[in-house]
Amino acid sequence: MASILAESIEALSREKNIDPKIIVSAIEDAVVTASRKQSRSKENLHAVYNKETGEVELYAVKRVVSQVTNPDLEISLEEALQVVGEDVEIGDELQFPRQLSLGRIAAQTARQIIFQKVREAERNNIYEEYVDKKGELVNGFVKRFERGNIIVDIGKIETVLPRSQQSPVEHFSQGERIRVVIHEVTKESKGLQVEVSRSSPELLKKLFEMEVPEIYDGTVVIKAAVREPGDRAKIAVMSNEPDVDPVGACVGMKGSRVQAIIRELRGEKIDIIQWSSDPVVFAANALSPAKVSRVQVTDFHNKKLEVIVEDSQLSLAIGKRGQNVRLAAKLVGWHIDIRSEAEMKREVASQIEALMSSSSVPITAVEGIDQFRASLLKAAGINTVEELAGKSADEIATILDVSLDEANSLIGFAREIQEVRREKQATSLDSTSET
Repeated sequence: MASILAESIEALSREKNIDPKIIVSAIEDAVVTASRKQSRSKENLHAVYNKETGEVELYAVKRVVSQVTNPDLEISLEEALQVVGEDVEIGDELQFPRQLSLGRIAAQTARQIIFQKVREAERNNIYEEYVDKKGELVNGFVKRFERGNIIVDIGKIETVLPRSQQSPVEHFSQGERIRVVIHEVTKESKGLQVEVSRSSPELLKKLFEMEVPEIYDGTVVIKAAVREPGDRAKIAVMSNEPDVDPVGACVGMKGSRVQAIIRELRGEKIDIIQWSSDPVVFAANALSPAKVSRVQVTDFHNKKLEVIVEDSQLSLAIGKRGQNVRLAAKLVGWHIDIRSEAEMKREVASQIEALMSSSSVPITAVEGIDQFRASLLKAAGINTVEELAGKSADEIATILDVSLDEANSLIGFAREIQEVRREKQATSLDSTSET
């Protein structure tokens, strides 16, 4: 028949989902600590749970030595031979039974230690379970509010939705159902904490995964997502199947799929962007709903792009308080500088004014051609803007190892310089002839 202690260990193991060995170890440690506190003994005490009897046995461990200097921890070889017999040598450790009798205070100490160790084991179990679930979408309900934080019950545990992870446009009531993503799992001095989020881009990704079957089955892939919670978000998608439109799949019939996500996020606007491995193309897409005239790389090493838009598209490209370009830059991962066509023409005119005295314009006058690119063009026999303007996009793309779009942009810029230069020279000749 199982003892009361054995039954308690088994019941606690089932209730807390903890290995019985951890509970037994906690009991043994508690018995040693409580016994040492009660008896004030300096002996090296050791407790062992006996599975057969269902009882905890207490022992004092002593080392066999030739000459005893500490009777609490040592025993002479001669005495050990008398107690144990011939099978003992110097250096062996022997266990001597001790009476286990805990008083009320010692028993309370033991209970506290057992409770603490079991709770620690329970926290470790939860940590191991949830640390691999970061980024997962979970359902819960609002349990209570604490100093601006929301405590969310997700079933097994209570999690924290801190103010920093809340959307500014969302307000919840106690008992209301809520979807969150697991944002962070940490062990702190006050215990385990699972932090959840409503502002993370991961929430946007998981909601799309739920609403769009093509994302769930891997046909459409989310490459990046950025948010300014409660206001606007951008998500970049690509398709692994040529006949599947990734943007259309995410929008759904009459916008049904994306509208479901917008409702979940309390009206947050969502731009769905076609992803491209070419940062020039990707940046042009990412600035939606604005229409871009051209994009060029100004610093590949530091990931800088210059985007040219028509004057009518400038405010739309930049967005309210710079939001559209800010989100686009985060999505693409490059710094984006937006300029209007008018501004570019003024700058070109200014550059030409400074270069009018020379017989030819150096190749570095073209926006987007640095010294390194100039050296590549020089090696191919292209030294001036005039020579660049006369080349094809295929030739320039091959020489500089850039996309056709960027090659066209560089040639276009060279031709603009050439055109402005001609106009300036014509004006100068007219003035001279009149004189």
